[in-house]
Amino acid sequence: MVVALVVAVGDVHAATNVVSKAPSGKGLEIAKSVTKITGIAMSPLLGTSAVGAYDWWQAKTPEQKAKLPWYAHPSFWAPALLLVGVVAGKDVLGTILPPGAKKPLDVAETIENKVSGVVAGGAVIPLIATIFHSAGNSQANLAGLGFAAMDFTPLLNVLSIPLAVAAFVFVWLGGHVINVLILVSPFGAVDAALKSARTALMGLLVIVHKIDPVWGAVLSLIIIVIAYFVAGWSFRLMVYGSVFTWDFVSRKRKRFTPAANGNWMFAARKIEKMPIRTYGKLVRDGAGKLTFEYRPWLVMAARTQPLPVGRYAVGRGLFYPDLLLVEGDAAKSLLTMPPRYKGHEAEVAQAYGIADVRDTGLLKGIKAIWRWFTRSLFGNESKEAEAAAATV
Repeated sequence: MVVALVVAVGDVHAATNVVSKAPSGKGLEIAKSVTKITGIAMSPLLGTSAVGAYDWWQAKTPEQKAKLPWYAHPSFWAPALLLVGVVAGKDVLGTILPPGAKKPLDVAETIENKVSGVVAGGAVIPLIATIFHSAGNSQANLAGLGFAAMDFTPLLNVLSIPLAVAAFVFVWLGGHVINVLILVSPFGAVDAALKSARTALMGLLVIVHKIDPVWGAVLSLIIIVIAYFVAGWSFRLMVYGSVFTWDFVSRKRKRFTPAANGNWMFAARKIEKMPIRTYGKLVRDGAGKLTFEYRPWLVMAARTQPLPVGRYAVGRGLFYPDLLLVEGDAAKSLLTMPPRYKGHEAEVAQAYGIADVRDTGLLKGIKAIWRWFTRSLFGNESKEAEAAAATV
């Protein structure tokens, strides 16, 4: 993958040596295509609608507009940009709303990002497939790089579609991480900062591309390479976000019963060689030892990771429970349970022989504040105060 991208960089750069003499040359089209693909992959709805609106604006005649792809027509990009504006408004309001108040909208945005990624991929793939085909004579383009005796045209023609699709997927995974982090973050200010960082990177890409399309393509390829190296981390977060989104939308906890053994969870931290956010099953063997069974990339050979020996507790969080390793007065989260386990903490604890079930995080703080408030109203010995605190 990386080697192929290096060859692509050489092809773009060599081809654009001719562009300085002919601004409409094939090298310029390669550079533009690479930048478009990267921008759309980072934020499919915003990228696709912005590219479509720009292409429509660039088309001067009715004939040119008629030849534009479907995403370049106002019937698509106008409502899409309106939706982007609504999402931006949601993120701005999120900085002043109470923690968790906009989570349903964050869930909806996470679903939208997945759907628009699939749709954008279908629109981008034909564009990507023509990158090297339209580059003309690759042998001539690479001559300036010392490859005059090699003709990469057949190889690049064959690899153009899978290479470009892989690049799109890697960058989309990296961009989708922002949506997942927003979904799990309880603070609106953090959400706005994450979204602003992604938008700023897209803006930088556009600015560099407008100044010099060649350097825009180089920056795009740098983003693709970085996305390639963090793809495993991004994939695990994507799975994490998908499971959480499904549980929130389907309200699965209302019709869910934890298994007697082998419940699905995520690693809340790195445990030896097992990465954080790994998805697998918590299993208790006959001797009472806890182990975590998982498959890398969900499909590779199964692996088993023993959990540290110690005292465990099940933590009741505001949105989802955790499996905690208790060390003295402190407790650290080892595994995170999907939202479907919310309200079933006692059953999970019983399944694994754990006696300690406790409140954690924001839920612990909210309950403490509520108890203080009700006691201030009703007094410490009031049955009304006890009943009110129990319902939180």
